[in-house]
Amino acid sequence: MTTKEKMQRAAAGVAIDKILKYIEKDPQKNLIKLVDKSQGIAGGLFPSANFDKFREALKDPDNIWTGFAQGIIKDIDHDVLKKMMLALGLGAGYNGTKAVRKNREKYKCNIPFQILLDPTSACNKNCLGCWSAEYGDKQSLTYEEMDSIVSQGVELGTHFYMFTGGEPLLRKKDVIKLCEAHPDCAFLSYTNATLVDDAFCLEMKRVGNISLAVSIEGSKEINDLRRGEGSRDSALAAMDMLKKHGCLFGISVCYTSQNVESVTSQEFMDLMMEKGVKFAWYFNYMPVGKGAQESLIPTPEQRKHMYAWLRETRNSKTGNPLFVVDFQNDAEYVGGCIAGGRNYFHINSAGDMEPCVFIHYSDSNIRTHTLLEALQNPLFMSYYHNQPFNDNHLRPCPMLENPEYLRKMVHQTGAKSTALLAPEDVETLCSRCDKYAADWAPEAEVLWGASKHPSPKTQYYRDTAEAKATE
Repeated sequence: MTTKEKMQRAAAGVAIDKILKYIEKDPQKNLIKLVDKSQGIAGGLFPSANFDKFREALKDPDNIWTGFAQGIIKDIDHDVLKKMMLALGLGAGYNGTKAVRKNREKYKCNIPFQILLDPTSACNKNCLGCWSAEYGDKQSLTYEEMDSIVSQGVELGTHFYMFTGGEPLLRKKDVIKLCEAHPDCAFLSYTNATLVDDAFCLEMKRVGNISLAVSIEGSKEINDLRRGEGSRDSALAAMDMLKKHGCLFGISVCYTSQNVESVTSQEFMDLMMEKGVKFAWYFNYMPVGKGAQESLIPTPEQRKHMYAWLRETRNSKTGNPLFVVDFQNDAEYVGGCIAGGRNYFHINSAGDMEPCVFIHYSDSNIRTHTLLEALQNPLFMSYYHNQPFNDNHLRPCPMLENPEYLRKMVHQTGAKSTALLAPEDVETLCSRCDKYAADWAPEAEVLWGASKHPSPKTQYYRDTAEAKATE
């Protein structure tokens, strides 16, 4: 951090401490003051209508988002809240957003808001349909390499990092060390939660700028069928520990043709909220890797169910006070595919820089290229020039819904398979998606045409002429 940023952080920290104390006295009234303060700091970076919506919601005691905000204040340790607000709000939201926009214009390529990286390929689970189990424990990023990734990213404006794998918490000491070294960044680790204990919860609280997304997939029977006997009980026990210590955590849900109904049941949602879960990342199953099963891809009917359920569960009056995102069915809010560095990209445990955590092809490696060089190399530039891959943002992905694009980009750029044990030809991968893409296309067209959709400025980036024309 620069001296100016350190002074800015110190001043913001004092202000947040005061606001959190005020909120305890009168949560509803003073949460609105927090929105006012945030808008004052953010200036014109974000549309004023967004802040107006927050204020409107908080004025209504029956709005689920009022309950959600009050639950955050009540359940999360206030020092954790302060440090996470400084990292996400000041680091990523304010300083990061400005730098990302500036560098997109300067370098004429995608610059990501967040980066996913795999500390290790090793995992202590062998979940059905997960490519990570194929990688073995042969590859790991060194601490120095991870630190370099974050340092380079911060220079570009990226202040949000997610650990994937493998099981990231096999490297929990290095994960905590990285969080401590970069307090202006926010970190999140996906985890099967088997390695969460009281000592690690205390370390999470100490650094304050890391949260967890615990993998869980519905009922015990369905969850353990894919993730192994006892997995669900282990995940729930970890949630109890995290809640006890006031840590911020959520869940990661891979929905398949076998578990859609279970992971969208009200019984499941009620249990997650009772356990202290504050956010839920939902992922459509992707048929990636040698052990992939095409039959696990949700059917078009199940996809429509997910689309409707998302909007029901986020309804401000009748939904659940839980922040839920589905990266496949929420693409309309971010203008389509966010991979290839548009909003994020992935670095695997061998250092290969991939456009997406689900798309294992690369023409760059952190051991031979800088992050900026990778973003300007042919594969990532192919994303930059082709996004969005479909004007119907219910068909965002260049693999699952538009496999002709992934075929073309891999062939044209000469990108190589990065599957660590069994290289996968792009034709083989895309052939698993062709039928689903064809079956989903007409359903998506009907669904897309049935209602109005947002015109997100993030489709073109807010500071471009195209974006300003939509305001």
